[in-house]
Amino acid sequence: MTRSSQWYGGSDRNAYIHRAWMRRGLPEHAFDGRPHIAIANTASDLTPCNTHLDEVAEHVKRGVWEAGGVPLNLPVVSLGETQVRPTAMLWRNLAAMAIEEMLRANPIDGVVLLGGCDKTIPALLMAGASVDLPAVVVPGGPMLTGHFRGVALGCGTDVWALSEEVRAGTLSRVEFLRSESSMIRSKGHCNTMGTASTMGLLAEVLGMTLPGLAGTPAPDSRLLEGAHETGRLIVDMIAAGRRPSQVMTRSSFLNAVVALAALGGSTNAVVHLLAIAGRLGVELTQDDFDRYGSGVPLLVDLQPAGRFLMDDLYRAGGLHAVLNEVRDLLDPAALTVTGRPLVEHLGEATVHDREVIRPRDKSLREDAGIAVLYGNLAPDGAVIKPAAASPELLRHRGPAVVFDSIEDLHARLDDPDLEVTADSVLILRGCGPKGYPGMPEVSNMPLPAKLLAQGVRDMVRVCDGRMSGTAYGTVVLHVAPEAAAGGPLAKVRTGDMIVLDVPGRRIDVEADLSTREPVTTGFAAPARGWERLYVDTVQQANIGADLDFLIGSSGDRVARESH
Repeated sequence: MTRSSQWYGGSDRNAYIHRAWMRRGLPEHAFDGRPHIAIANTASDLTPCNTHLDEVAEHVKRGVWEAGGVPLNLPVVSLGETQVRPTAMLWRNLAAMAIEEMLRANPIDGVVLLGGCDKTIPALLMAGASVDLPAVVVPGGPMLTGHFRGVALGCGTDVWALSEEVRAGTLSRVEFLRSESSMIRSKGHCNTMGTASTMGLLAEVLGMTLPGLAGTPAPDSRLLEGAHETGRLIVDMIAAGRRPSQVMTRSSFLNAVVALAALGGSTNAVVHLLAIAGRLGVELTQDDFDRYGSGVPLLVDLQPAGRFLMDDLYRAGGLHAVLNEVRDLLDPAALTVTGRPLVEHLGEATVHDREVIRPRDKSLREDAGIAVLYGNLAPDGAVIKPAAASPELLRHRGPAVVFDSIEDLHARLDDPDLEVTADSVLILRGCGPKGYPGMPEVSNMPLPAKLLAQGVRDMVRVCDGRMSGTAYGTVVLHVAPEAAAGGPLAKVRTGDMIVLDVPGRRIDVEADLSTREPVTTGFAAPARGWERLYVDTVQQANIGADLDFLIGSSGDRVARESH
């Protein structure tokens, strides 16, 4: 018996109510026991990267009907990375919790998860893991490449680069603003290997998409074809009882760590994968990203670590071609939503452009992935993406220039009297999960204007926040514990010597912090609402920044009737 039959089956008053209010065009046989499938749809005009998902949902519906199911559109919380303040990360857990509750509360047997923009796919996967109904993801896909003055633009990455050129005086503000209409050429999410691209691709590596679908550009008709086939697939998954807990195992997550390195993916994947694993009870730690990923070569030459963009990756062979290059590093037992192992779906996928996808012996970097650092500045760890950093800065010693908040940074960064040199280490605190709140993407701090004018384009930066997956630079982030949670970052003073040793996996301050009082100004102190609940219960970045009471899952059972 299907789960939805618990609502619709029978002849009593409650079954009558459940059926009658749904009889607005649905035929009587829609309630004969066939599976009812929610399409958890994050389409929103205020989430510009997801606005096309209503069209995608229509094609999912066609596939569901064709396979004998009943599709039901379920609009869910949507988070527009470029729009919401203070940061979309503040509501990732809220979106996950709300989606979980709606999936559990409604008469559905399975769900198709539609996401694209950065936090939507992680939130959907967290929710799907917590309720553990059969679930499959359709990633919304990247936008097509825009051009300005004959040069391809990487959205996000070139925003940072061009804005710094304006501050350096090498690009006029008029020309900068002219590029605005060129950067976003089509429907879809960021076309760099930012967080949206990373999490869409990793959803497939985790086994949670129709094989071969992730990375399909949003305007490509093959995305709609894949959406239709996904609608058919979810009906088969329900019949087989195939659930996220059977697909997303430790092997799947370790495969995702390998893929993250080979792709040059976003550091944000660390907090998202840890949070998803936490909902499943899968053993995954921050150190696993270093242990299993740091020795993996960077093969994909995409911005921000390289030159090309997402539609180039798709043209060059896509995700499967990349995975075939590191096939020996993948766990062959890890399953997908088809019930077959991921590696079986790779087939003979080949690389069509060796500039975009490099062979192992000509990789962009031999040891890519995420490096996890420890030391007296980060007792619980911090991360850095070596592929996006300046090699000469991966070992560095320099004096700290400390900013107590993002407002402090903006107020003083371009002060001509600021005592800062290219050897300085910029430190920004108060930007962790509790402190901001929500752990915003501010760790890739702009450089002081006077150094930009001197030609400086990178410096060591240290922060307890995150950075956009589209960003680049020698940035140490996710410092844990954060300053607002009593971490050592709260005790650092301007002038302290900071020692970064990425090969040695260390980040230290040459000072006796035990005798100092922490700086506590600039931390969030919400009085009510979601922000209050978040600050009171959010965990640190090194374990995924989920809320402490949301770890684990509650399954799909609902104990009581509604009438």
